[in-house]
Amino acid sequence: MKRLSIAAITLLAGCVQQQPPVTNLIPRPAPDDPNPSGIAYLCDGRKEVSVVYAKNRASVTLEGKTWRMEYQPTDTGFRYMDRANEWTGSDDLATLREYGSGGRPLAFNCRPLRRTT
Repeated sequence: MKRLSIAAITLLAGCVQQQPPVTNLIPRPAPDDPNPSGIAYLCDGRKEVSVVYAKNRASVTLEGKTWRMEYQPTDTGFRYMDRANEWTGSDDLATLREYGSGGRPLAFNCRPLRRTT
């Protein structure tokens, strides 16, 4: 009986498929696109960051506070900054952090959740 149970568990384990992480492929607009485009991001700790992109700027909102940031060209990914913070990342992963060396992350591992505008 024990051998049968082990064989059944082994057989069932082989049938379970690994599910890929849930991500929404919501592309950011080109930095110089004049049309406002909003995207809500879900970050670690269930934090939600809302970003409205338009004409080389991004309005980034976290927990009721909004920062207006300017686009900064970069070799890879994207980067928007103001005097105190930066919104940066690549592909579908982003981070909001205090600007400067060793800047404290305010929200990290942010992935697009839905369009807002």
